[in-house]
Amino acid sequence: MRLSRWLARHWVMGVALLVLGYLLLPIAVVAALSVNRPANRLSYDFHEFTLDNWRNPCATSEMCDAVLRSVQIGFIATVVATTLGTLMAFALARHRLRGRSGLNVLIFLPMATPELVLGTSLLTLFVAGGVPLGFWTIVLAHVMFCLSFVVVTVKARLAGMDRRLEEAAMDLYASEWQTFRRITLPLVLPGIVAAALLAFSLSFDDFIITNFNSGTTVTFPMYVWGAAQRGIPPQVNVIGTAMFLIALLLVLTSTLRRGGRRLRNP
Repeated sequence: MRLSRWLARHWVMGVALLVLGYLLLPIAVVAALSVNRPANRLSYDFHEFTLDNWRNPCATSEMCDAVLRSVQIGFIATVVATTLGTLMAFALARHRLRGRSGLNVLIFLPMATPELVLGTSLLTLFVAGGVPLGFWTIVLAHVMFCLSFVVVTVKARLAGMDRRLEEAAMDLYASEWQTFRRITLPLVLPGIVAAALLAFSLSFDDFIITNFNSGTTVTFPMYVWGAAQRGIPPQVNVIGTAMFLIALLLVLTSTLRRGGRRLRNP
């Protein structure tokens, strides 16, 4: 009876932990392979523990160049998409625009459209316009598909925000700019940061759209795809694990900061 009661109270948590473990299993495998010395270039079995991969994360100069290029593209695309997406989210959430429902549908279209269709469509557009394929066409393509995710994320944050806080600030003789800077922006900032992290992750990880619009430019996912034909170096797992740890650190820092603010202002 005690066991059945305990299971009745905790089965939801148990299922959640199983699902979370299933999601984190590939990341654990990548982390394990990052400290592995494979028997040969085509072997993915755990052969011998080593930290040499972390001491020398650049297997080749081409890989480091590809990683740096992906970071540059992701940073530029994130800044542009986050700026434009935040402005669009404010416009759609705070103003009654004519045709707003149609705009919402158009914003969801890039998220629902297969990447193969987006990649070929953008390639056709660039070729028809005589735009040379390369670094900046990748940036434009990434801004295009990251924009929708930013708008949806920031708009959801705005929808859950209490407008009475802004009204109270303006009743206390705060100007519109002061209300935005001291009330609106701090409340919306977690959504903006989450949208920026999501946009950077999507940009850094993208392969299909990038492959169609890259020309001779090689990003990190494209390098991994090309290296798979002759053996992926173990340093690729180091880059993947490092990116996951950096993202985890940013999320934990943001969570701890919000928790500290709640303790100071109960």
